[in-house]
Amino acid sequence: QVQLVESGGGLVQAGGSLRLSCAASGGAFSNRVMGWFRQAPGKEREFAAAISRSSVYTLYADSVKGRFTISRDNANNVMYLQMNSLKPEDTAVYLCALSRASVWTSQVTLESQYDDWGQGTQVTVSS
Repeated sequence: QVQLVESGGGLVQAGGSLRLSCAASGGAFSNRVMGWFRQAPGKEREFAAAISRSSVYTLYADSVKGRFTISRDNANNVMYLQMNSLKPEDTAVYLCALSRASVWTSQVTLESQYDDWGQGTQVTVSS
């Protein structure tokens, strides 16, 4: 089973930037779709972004499109989420996830497509 560890969260003012990292170990990484999800206090977990195994395809939630950029470095088993123009409503625990799938489909937004999850990193955006 793959272990995923997120880092890079923190407290930032509105309009600021953060870059999250997700380091993978213990199993196959480069041939699987990966994603970022987030969960705000009192709310359900929601999809933020996903990236195909070769980085050819990416998909973003409407709420983060144009502000967040997902990327991955398969040689080093790391995935990133660059977050710019942060807003207070971006405050959440951000979790990285590794899909069981290697093929890119429209279902990459679904939690059920992901088998392995990290513990999450807290992002807090102050107004």
